[in-house]
Amino acid sequence: MANAAPGFKISTRMFLGAVAVALVTAVAWASVRAYKDSNVERLPPPAPAITVVVPGMHPVTAQITFTGAISARYDMPITLDAESARIAAVYVEAGDRVRRGQVLARLDTAVAQPQVVSLAASLDEARASAEIALADFQRAQGVAASGALSKEEIERRRSLAVTAQARVKVAAAQYAEARARLGRTDIRAPADGVVLMRSAEVGQTAVPGATPLFRLGRGGEVEMRGQVAEQDLPALALGQEAVVTVTGSTEPFVGKVRLLAAVIDPQTRLGEIRIALQPHPNLRPGAFARAAVITGRAPRAIVPQSAILTAGTATYVLIVGADNKIVRRDVRLGTTAKGGIVVESGLTGTERVVGTAAGFLREGETVSIITGAAG
Repeated sequence: MANAAPGFKISTRMFLGAVAVALVTAVAWASVRAYKDSNVERLPPPAPAITVVVPGMHPVTAQITFTGAISARYDMPITLDAESARIAAVYVEAGDRVRRGQVLARLDTAVAQPQVVSLAASLDEARASAEIALADFQRAQGVAASGALSKEEIERRRSLAVTAQARVKVAAAQYAEARARLGRTDIRAPADGVVLMRSAEVGQTAVPGATPLFRLGRGGEVEMRGQVAEQDLPALALGQEAVVTVTGSTEPFVGKVRLLAAVIDPQTRLGEIRIALQPHPNLRPGAFARAAVITGRAPRAIVPQSAILTAGTATYVLIVGADNKIVRRDVRLGTTAKGGIVVESGLTGTERVVGTAAGFLREGETVSIITGAAG
């Protein structure tokens, strides 16, 4: 046991020395690693890769669109202008074409007809009395020179003849009035045209000033009536071509602007426009319609719809500048076209417009363009 003690002490010292060396080495390595990590250059993240579109300029037809309804150009209400009477017959239906003076309906003549007959007889009686009175006066004048009749008698007979003639005129006027009233029992078309509406029914009592018995589209002419925005009115002019489509029909109807509003509604900021159209079975008054008025042709940029961004009431696109930084550009949009949306103003067509994912980019951000994506 006494001989083993020195060897044990030597081994312990060697072990402790090895441990110390290992610790020093680990600390030194950690210090070197920390130093290297603290001096490593931190590289910025890569710029987003995007695709762009150079829209160019394309010939675009400038047009103003609006909605409205088909109407008769001249809508004529036909009401009763005689005394109240029962409707005895109706001869037309809505949609019928009629001629000026054609009978549309007839009122009951049970009262008016006998009055005409009675007054015609009164007129005949008055004329006969006038003839007798005139003949009597003429005979009196024939014997005036012989003194057979006094001047007073001759004057009396002249007065009777004049009075009889006056009675003839009164009877004739009464007879003419009765005939006119009888004539108004025939409800006639005031002009050539198309019956738009019929409310007259047999047995109904027609009353002056009440709902019109008929509505007539004079001449069968039709038009579209609509409202356009105040800012669009300066681009419109009489005679411009318009294309109209109606609900339920794909057929386009070509017309011309015939009337523009003289005033703007202060509440809606809209003005009236009317488009003259040729009559057609599908152009029924009251039908909902859409119209596009061609105001001219001009080169415009066209961008994909995915490139359009909005912020409140503003519309804009993002473009890539010469330094590859994102720039916001406000634009005013027009109608849709083949390939995207027409830009009325804001682009010259040479810009590199961000085509997709523009909503994930910030103004001023640096980007990289995917090769071959522009153009």
